[in-house]
Amino acid sequence: MYVGVDVGGTYTDAVLLRNGAVGATAKIPTRSNLLESVLEALDIVLKDVDTRDIKRIVFSTTMITNLIAGKKYDKVALLLIPGPGMNLKYYDFKTDVIILSGAIDYRGREIVPLNEREIEEALVSLAEKGYRKVGVVGKFSPRNSAHEKRVAEIIKEKYPDWHVELGFQAGPQLNFPRRAVTTFLTCATREPYNTFVNSVKEALAKRNITAEVFILKADAGTLPLENSVEQPVETIFSGPSASTLGVEALTPPDVTEVAVDVGGTTTDIALILDGQPLLSAKGARVDGQLTQVRTLAVKSVPVGGDSVLELAGEEIVFRAERLGPAYCMGGPAPTPTDALRVLGLTSLGDEGKAREAMENLGSPLGMSALETAEKVTDLVVSSITNEIKKMFKEWEQEPAYRIWELLHKKKVKPSIVVGVGGGAEGFIKRIAQELGCKPVTPPYAAVANAIGAAVARPTLQLSLRADTEQGYYIIREDGIQEKISRHSFNEQKALELAKERLLQKAAGYGLKVAPEEIEITYQEVFNMIRGWSTVGRLYDLTVQTPGGIALRVEMGGK
Repeated sequence: MYVGVDVGGTYTDAVLLRNGAVGATAKIPTRSNLLESVLEALDIVLKDVDTRDIKRIVFSTTMITNLIAGKKYDKVALLLIPGPGMNLKYYDFKTDVIILSGAIDYRGREIVPLNEREIEEALVSLAEKGYRKVGVVGKFSPRNSAHEKRVAEIIKEKYPDWHVELGFQAGPQLNFPRRAVTTFLTCATREPYNTFVNSVKEALAKRNITAEVFILKADAGTLPLENSVEQPVETIFSGPSASTLGVEALTPPDVTEVAVDVGGTTTDIALILDGQPLLSAKGARVDGQLTQVRTLAVKSVPVGGDSVLELAGEEIVFRAERLGPAYCMGGPAPTPTDALRVLGLTSLGDEGKAREAMENLGSPLGMSALETAEKVTDLVVSSITNEIKKMFKEWEQEPAYRIWELLHKKKVKPSIVVGVGGGAEGFIKRIAQELGCKPVTPPYAAVANAIGAAVARPTLQLSLRADTEQGYYIIREDGIQEKISRHSFNEQKALELAKERLLQKAAGYGLKVAPEEIEITYQEVFNMIRGWSTVGRLYDLTVQTPGGIALRVEMGGK
């Protein structure tokens, strides 16, 4: 038995898979008390189930996605140490940024010391502006983190209650701007993510569930829940990743399709090529800025079935936030769900209340409830289809998409749009029509995210750093350090060693992985120069077992 649980901003969904078939499903409103939501969902799908028979539970969540999309997080300042030769005027980090003196060079040597008086003055300035969360990022901190650590020490001395994140931990790869954005998001989301993890742990403990527990990452891989708190931004697109895997599991193999998950808070868009989700070559993009988070080529659009509708002059607009359920379901404001109810495109809620919501919204413009509902539906469909059209242009630039087109020997666009999520039934036909595609709503579409989580293939990751000058290598995840030959060790041997160690680790977890399946997610070589000679090399690389789905869902029902 496998269990998938998706904690969304509007609903918490759960699915029990028994021998590849859906055994039970649950969809309940997500409450402010996450523990209650998770417990209720688990109790529904695990009724009369011996929890000892559960092999694995995988969680996904749109919590971090929704927080970022709606900017509903505490403000975070950045203290940056870029050193010489970098003009930051070309970068807008969308927050208060203070540039500090000091520099570490590309070899990891200090070439300009920190100015501690300057740091203290910067902290006073941030305190006056009300900041309590700070990201500290040095340009070459992955090579030498001493400056970042010293700034953190000063912050803790002066303001012990502040929350500090360091760039070399939040984004361990080189690329200063992306590391700065990743550190900012880590600082903004760590506390709410820890609350989520603690709620999950408590729920499982209350129900005596001892199965392996994972969280779905943005790249459709998984992390043990316990380890995920180290890198909360890895779950930035956990929800979209789950809906993509759900579509893959619910549709025939080798199909090319656009997945559209219409939720209550956001709509998530992804592309599946010949049965394989498209991976982004550049990493997760948040608010127009790239991060160091590996992700599927997905996008979250801040509009959903429960988005708030209001008037802006003579126009109906929606706000990128959810105040509660739809008006027809007892909520405080008109929403797209009310429009769908008036048009007969959903059976949710009270039709009379839905009409009242549309009349209240449209009457200042001289529009009837029906006319207002049509206008609202057109607005939502137009917003989503415009984003899909933009995504087509971005997808076409992805290396994997170009290879796919070369294999087909012609320019091809998907002709199928698969709608999942609570709002899919009402919108997907119109979305597909606007795109000139065939609409598909698969069985269990309303809980596709939970299905995607349940079928997600467990993944393992291993990061190796070898230093031929010092004559050793380390494996970050296991804390292993061993000697290597300074003269014969090279990049190929580093890669073979990492793969060998990962295969051993996978075997210990009972995962069957072929050597050729192992993915290289990061690889860098750095020459160590002393005087005029190369005295050694640093090899940094990360390998991962393949993600994706472990099985497809049988459609025979319970």
